[in-house]
Amino acid sequence: MIDYNSFTLNNGLQVIVHEDDSSPMAVVNVLYNVGAKDEQEDHTGFAHLFEHLMFGGSVNIPDFDEPLQMAGGENNAYTTNDLTNYYESVPTQNLETALWLESDRMLSLAFDKKSLEVQRKVVCEEFKENYINKPYGDVWKLIREQAYKVHPYKWMTIGKELKHIEDATLQEVKDFFHKYYIPSNAYLVVAGNVKTEEVKVLVEKWFGEIPGRSLPERNIPQEPAQTEARRLTVERNVPANAFFKSWHMGGRLDPQFYTIDLITDILGGGPSSRLYQTLVKEKELFSQISCFHTGSVDAGLVTVEGRLAEGISFEEAEKAVQEQMDIFCKNGIDPNELTKVINKTESMMAFEDLSLMSRASNLAYYALLGDTDLINKEFGMYQQVTADAIQAISNQLFQESNSNTIWYCATKN
Repeated sequence: MIDYNSFTLNNGLQVIVHEDDSSPMAVVNVLYNVGAKDEQEDHTGFAHLFEHLMFGGSVNIPDFDEPLQMAGGENNAYTTNDLTNYYESVPTQNLETALWLESDRMLSLAFDKKSLEVQRKVVCEEFKENYINKPYGDVWKLIREQAYKVHPYKWMTIGKELKHIEDATLQEVKDFFHKYYIPSNAYLVVAGNVKTEEVKVLVEKWFGEIPGRSLPERNIPQEPAQTEARRLTVERNVPANAFFKSWHMGGRLDPQFYTIDLITDILGGGPSSRLYQTLVKEKELFSQISCFHTGSVDAGLVTVEGRLAEGISFEEAEKAVQEQMDIFCKNGIDPNELTKVINKTESMMAFEDLSLMSRASNLAYYALLGDTDLINKEFGMYQQVTADAIQAISNQLFQESNSNTIWYCATKN
């Protein structure tokens, strides 16, 4: 059981406090409910650009890192299609330094052309390095564009086109900040050797005077059900042929989520999984293979990803994958296999909860989902999954008409 207290400031900022006197450190986690899906299709990459700009100095603090390092702290951030998360850890006695820093950049960034140009170059280089020039770097661009025709999950967090960031103006950046990076669109978690009443005083001191603003209504189009299989073959300069097949699933709060999470683990969650044992170890058709889901807030994807062994054709590889999926859908799993995967999930969740940083991050995420107490209820939901549910949902999920297949061919020299 992870205990926490929560309260909301007058400006709408939701605050969660997790007391843990076993830690000498305190964690401050600020999650903004804005990600790549909130961007316009002709102005993508802004949420990720902000992940960088938020370290470029705020209205009263020109350098974010220096005072944090002087306080013995460290920090980082990440952006997804759903959210943006900033976090830092400091010795407990320096908690106020972290709150001061986070409150100032929530108040306003130090918008100037120099900072924008510096971070624009950093983001553009990241785009080129990881998504244009890196082998297999465009895979998720292809998968998203193939699977999503309406929902903004059809572009990557880094952006749809490099040009969108290259052409971003200072005014557009300011408008994006003032639209989304506001108290009522954020969740602040303070965790560690802290007391709730003391945190209340400090949070009110540093965040209480930040003006509250209304969040514009979100109107994100939801992806309609796919009714026909989609296929794509591309050729790239990569070391080996690769196979990708994705199926649409529900969102993070869909009742089927926990069952599908176990399904992906059974099929492709590591070397003991079914696909790996059969297609890599036994038949040697793939050099590696995995099955996972995107876990996105809105409707996501289940994906099988594999690198073909040398000399194996796409036809042969895909047929073998399909045979294993058919066997799984037809025969389901026995109680022992279900118990094993639930125990494995419990172990992973318990291990993750050992980290104070993870607990803070999870509390913020569950608050965003609308139920902070999911952090204590989720394992019970995994325990309720049955073998019959796994078989029924697998048959529903792995329909060919719901599938998106990519043959990613290595260029022949």
